[in-house]
Amino acid sequence: MQTATLNVEGMSCNHCVKAVEGAVQEAGAEGKVDLGAKTVDVSYDEAKVSLDAIKAAIEDQGYDIV
Repeated sequence: MQTATLNVEGMSCNHCVKAVEGAVQEAGAEGKVDLGAKTVDVSYDEAKVSLDAIKAAIEDQGYDIV
């Protein structure tokens, strides 16, 4: 398992947390958002999903990865 912390701009509420965590899960990974820090910690199997695919799933929800 690989792990990464992504900085996500545009999150401001619990709805945002659910949207980002859901996008990460749909991409095939696990994610935990820290709303105060504007980050998401992701754990993923790089044999199944790439970090770029996880980033794209989050961006598809309208958030920016910085």
